[in-house]
Amino acid sequence: MIKTIEKYPLLSLAVLVFLMLLIHLDVPNISIMEARNFITSREMIQDNHWMLPTMNGEPRYQKPPLPTWLTAISGLLFGVNSLIALRLPAALMVLFLGIFSYYFSLKLKLTKSHSFRNSLILLTSFYVIGILFEAPWDIFAHSFMFAGIYYLFTFFEEHTSEWKNVLLAAFFFGLSLLSKGPVSLFSMFLPFLISYGIVFKFKNSKQKWLPLLSFTLLFMSIGTSWFIYTHFADPETFLAIASKETGNWSSYNLKPFYYYWNFFIQSGLWTIPAIIGLLYPYIIKRVENKKAYKFTFWWTIIAVILLSTIPEKKARYLMPVLIPLALNTGFYIQYLIGNFSKLTNKKETIPVYFNFGLIALIAIGIPIVIYISFQENITSILSAFVLTSISSIGLGIYLFWKLKQKKAIQLFYATVIFIPLLLLFGTPIFKALQNDTPNKISAIKTLEKELSIKTYTIREITVLSIEDKNYNSPEFLWYYQGCLKNIYKNETLKLPKEESFGILITPPDIPKILNLLEPNYHIKLIESYNLNTGKKQKNRLIRTFYLISKK
Repeated sequence: MIKTIEKYPLLSLAVLVFLMLLIHLDVPNISIMEARNFITSREMIQDNHWMLPTMNGEPRYQKPPLPTWLTAISGLLFGVNSLIALRLPAALMVLFLGIFSYYFSLKLKLTKSHSFRNSLILLTSFYVIGILFEAPWDIFAHSFMFAGIYYLFTFFEEHTSEWKNVLLAAFFFGLSLLSKGPVSLFSMFLPFLISYGIVFKFKNSKQKWLPLLSFTLLFMSIGTSWFIYTHFADPETFLAIASKETGNWSSYNLKPFYYYWNFFIQSGLWTIPAIIGLLYPYIIKRVENKKAYKFTFWWTIIAVILLSTIPEKKARYLMPVLIPLALNTGFYIQYLIGNFSKLTNKKETIPVYFNFGLIALIAIGIPIVIYISFQENITSILSAFVLTSISSIGLGIYLFWKLKQKKAIQLFYATVIFIPLLLLFGTPIFKALQNDTPNKISAIKTLEKELSIKTYTIREITVLSIEDKNYNSPEFLWYYQGCLKNIYKNETLKLPKEESFGILITPPDIPKILNLLEPNYHIKLIESYNLNTGKKQKNRLIRTFYLISKK
């Protein structure tokens, strides 16, 4: 079975992504970042705002629009309000990233099986999956940048098809800039460039000055094209948003320098192998391709150092580090596959037993956790619970069995299979327990038609996100499927001229707003909507709908 999987690496990667992501792509609740991006995609289609994106009818130039364009195209093809359609491009970018990880590893002169395992480590890393839903536009920027780095590395290392490689590198660099600005240039390309210089020394680079100049001019032309267009098409708004975004880097979400130094835990199940893979004095003596290991090691470390110098820090900004980290971890996994059965030194064997033993215990314990968490609703999720329990317990027992036999390759592939099995059988549990609040919110449109009214909103007095100061709760706007004009600005309630209208208010604002309305209006409570799914109740996800009419 393993030989068959390794014989068809690209097909195997596609099957892995299909099982992990595509089957239940519509199940996870829409996140705040997804809602912002999907609303923008929907308004691109509905209002023809392709070059000047909007959200809730207001300019949204915080991020370049390439991922939004691709998402909107998918929406046009498969449904503008379909989560599957809108999430599909980002999910395919995960596969795109895995494929280039495989080919990049081959360029490092690693074997096909080693290269394939590197891709499996990357695709099953915790935050590579999580980033798809938490910040889906990041996967576009970093995947395109990695593709560009692959072609640039080929250009540096090979003497054939130089212009082809450098132009393809420029193309993908440009697409990365059009996805999230210069983020990947700093977090991926610069660490790559420094580590390449340390290890490979930029041989014969002086002779390649013309292709490199062309590369720079082309990728900058592609990457800045939308910024230049927007600057001239809507200069005042563009400059105001750019100024605010730049200010955020040094004044928003500030964290200490060492904030990222637990970066290896973002690889999830690969945390312990990732840590060991970074023990340079230990690993360098045990790998065959020492130059490639040095390269991935320095790329990882330099990326973390550079990211640590930026005052604004978020966990998702570590996504670019996971790419060289996966390649680096692959060296340790390769060493274990070839040597674990022969190891006798407890300093080497104990970490292996601990790592895979812990994964086995987690697998066996998952059904218990699910039962304790959902015992009141266990009958409604019985089939998913049974399938999850059987597969998870079976996998845990298999891991213990192979650990006893010291079969490292089976342990590796069982760990890889754990993630898709868990997502395949476990995700429907959360689907069965989702509430129907989104359906209630969409019913507001029906009420508006029946009463011939428009609905307005009171923007939260307290907001959680700087970006959301300009918008309403993105998740709520997504389910409402329209624009909601704010009528409360600068501590002043600017009432519409209609005799009757609807108004949506967040809980903290209700007393204040109703006191302002009561002297001149009849107020009727229609419905309350709560999009919170956990125990923590966020006010920005709660709205109360009132029908307002003049006395």
